Amino acid sequence: MLDMYGSFIGAVSNAMYSYILIILLIGGGIIFTLKTKFVQKLLGEAFRVIMEPAEDQDKESISAFQSMMVSTASRVGTGNIAGVSTAICTGGPGAVFWMWVIAFLGMATAFVEGTLAQIYKRRGENGSCYGGPSYYIEGALKNHTLGVVYAVFMVLTYMVGFNLVASFNVADSFKAYSFYNPSTTPLIVGVVLAAFFALCILGGGKKIADVASFLVPIMGGLYIAAALLIIVLNIGLLPSVFASIFASAFDFQAIFGGFAGSCVMLGIKRGLFSNEAGVGASASASGSASVSHPVKQGLVQVLSVFLDTIVICTCTALMCMCSGVAPSADTAGMVYVQACVSNVFGSAGVVFITVALVLFAFTTLIGNYFFAETGIVYLCGKKPSKSVLMGVRVLAIAIVLIGAVASLGVVWDTADVLMGLMAIINVPVIFILSKPAADCLDDYIKQKKAGKKPEFKAASINLKEKTDFWN
Repeated sequence: MLDMYGSFIGAVSNAMYSYILIILLIGGGIIFTLKTKFVQKLLGEAFRVIMEPAEDQDKESISAFQSMMVSTASRVGTGNIAGVSTAICTGGPGAVFWMWVIAFLGMATAFVEGTLAQIYKRRGENGSCYGGPSYYIEGALKNHTLGVVYAVFMVLTYMVGFNLVASFNVADSFKAYSFYNPSTTPLIVGVVLAAFFALCILGGGKKIADVASFLVPIMGGLYIAAALLIIVLNIGLLPSVFASIFASAFDFQAIFGGFAGSCVMLGIKRGLFSNEAGVGASASASGSASVSHPVKQGLVQVLSVFLDTIVICTCTALMCMCSGVAPSADTAGMVYVQACVSNVFGSAGVVFITVALVLFAFTTLIGNYFFAETGIVYLCGKKPSKSVLMGVRVLAIAIVLIGAVASLGVVWDTADVLMGLMAIINVPVIFILSKPAADCLDDYIKQKKAGKKPEFKAASINLKEKTDFWN
């Protein structure tokens, strides 16, 4: 049964990423880049925006910086380490180039969805705000059914697909140790991981979550530092590494000879999995921020995609390719990253990478679950009952356990398909609604040039729909 499912989900994944999603993501990214007049050039303004405090001093409000931390926490995880390794090992070094392409175009896509989430955000009973794709689908397109469908895929993607991958990668990282037993180690890792995950989402695990949220930024900094050190120690290899990336990226005979496993498809898959631009869920974090102008949250999403893929994923790719260890399909995932670090730092490097991945994956599990729960809130129309939440949480815990003992192809393909379904809904929607986002950007730039502190009013862009905040 599992083999049949694996074959089916793999075929669906290849079909989606060979045709539909390539057109949507690259075509959509190009259109959004042109409509926003290359919003990517405003990275400096994005850095300035995240340093601003929350506009609303209500204790429920969050600042632009806090919003970026929420969205970046869901983006930065196992995809930045194991995902990049998988792309290089199975698609070749050219996959890195296509990850850069999808990230650059994705910055414009993320801007549009982040801005729309702010425009159409809702006011909560306690004065806070919330939003996301389901809400701008319902608010602007007046299509509650499509909003429900999107929310269902969001729950399945984050609670099932992404958490299967995170759990699998944690278990997979222990293959580098002599005590690893393929029959028992993944199960033991799964039980332990599921137990800690249960503590956090069932209550009583606040201290664990607090410690993890404190350690992960430190581990992230140390991870980048370690990557840069490996690159510096092997700086002589850097020119040949870049040459192989570009040569492989444009080897069209190899690409079209086997497109399903090509660097283009793998780069797009892993790039989308890492930065999630076009998927829409990170826009939910944008809808929760208190800012004076929607464009500020659009710029926050631009910066988040940049940091995730252009910075962290590139660090992983260059670290691995400068280590002197050749990639192969047999070492795809954590095995290749651990081998690369071990080749430079010895056994201490393997331990470091394992600890970093476990921390990243654990907080990703929690973050993914809470994204899924926002989808459940939309589906219920209000805060779900305790019995519904308990049932969902028990299922989420079981999924973490299953992910640890699953196979590489099945977990990645499941996550890719579910994520792809979200993008198939969200990208056409934000294309239809892109004019308000582009008009918002023009309004923001106009006020900046006039020396004003940008403040938004719906009337300034002739917005027809009534909103909870901007009238």
